[in-house]
Amino acid sequence: MVTVISLGGSIVAPDSVDEEFLRNFVALIGEIFEQDEKRRFIFVIGGGGPARTWQKAYRAVTGGGIDEQADWIGVMATRLNAQLVKAVMGDWCTQDVVIDPTQVGPLVGRVLVAAGWKPGFSSDYDAVLLAERFQADRVINLSNIERVYTDDPKKNPDAKPIDTISWADFRAMVGDEWVPGKNVPFDPIASRHAAKIGIQVICAAGKDLPNLKKLFSGEPFVGTTIG
Repeated sequence: MVTVISLGGSIVAPDSVDEEFLRNFVALIGEIFEQDEKRRFIFVIGGGGPARTWQKAYRAVTGGGIDEQADWIGVMATRLNAQLVKAVMGDWCTQDVVIDPTQVGPLVGRVLVAAGWKPGFSSDYDAVLLAERFQADRVINLSNIERVYTDDPKKNPDAKPIDTISWADFRAMVGDEWVPGKNVPFDPIASRHAAKIGIQVICAAGKDLPNLKKLFSGEPFVGTTIG
């Protein structure tokens, strides 16, 4: 069984690297492996704080806006974070970090780590492509929000959490355009492809490890199911 996880950069490196989270996350993956020797994980890592910081610096120096260069900076930040995640996974991950999800061979170890590919979409899209490649029926999207809301709860106190939502309704919320650094629960480009090929996406809080354990084990969990 292959579980594909889009692991948000806001979880791995919200500002600097969250060492405690990584330590506890590795321990959780170890527990899952002990319970199920056939389980395999693919982690696709986002850019997080490093992406935002370096993109901000680029714009400050050049006066540039949201463009392809800013997008490339974000891609490179995902690769730095992914290399770190590969390293902490140790012997579970024997393959190089994947940077092109269309050119990946068989999954050799117990863990495969991937990063951003190229401008035009976020690492969420790479996760959907890898789920398609390895015939996974869903992508688990871990970020700093526990569920999708009807609106931004930080700005709208009347925003309501959503347990389940169709792809049509979700895409109406997030739109169809990708903007580097855009803060949406799941990338619009990734959403379009996931809807097209019939892959389900589950959004949940990445740092709620007891809830993640339930999710990985097939027990009731807190999160939003899309599709």
